[in-house]
Amino acid sequence: MDARTTLRLLPWLSPDGKPCFLANGSEGGYVSRLADETEDLQLAEGSEVLVAARRVLGDPLSPNVEVRYAAIRLSECLADVLRVAESRGRRLPTSDTDDTDEPCDPHDDAEDNEDVPGHEIGNGSDHAPGAGP
Repeated sequence: MDARTTLRLLPWLSPDGKPCFLANGSEGGYVSRLADETEDLQLAEGSEVLVAARRVLGDPLSPNVEVRYAAIRLSECLADVLRVAESRGRRLPTSDTDDTDEPCDPHDDAEDNEDVPGHEIGNGSDHAPGAGP
């Protein structure tokens, strides 16, 4: 039995800080729906925190305490989003025809993202103001 196909990583930790899992046979059950709703809330919260953090970081006169709080909230949300991404990645169907272990090149489809804001390669849009390239 392959653990990757039989367990779902849940979007919360145990009281001991350990990951929680759910058997896939429960798809559509109460805990599965709760996990889906929690993931959606975590992703929405991450977007809201990102907007607020950009506002704080965009103001060169922001007090250090505000910058620190923004960094703390961003790190919390990043941990949540990474857990959601890992959980969803584990649930992706595997392809029997793709036997290569080579990683994807994110620049292969750069032309497809030309009109998407924030996907311009090399424009520095992913850096904080004044942070440089």
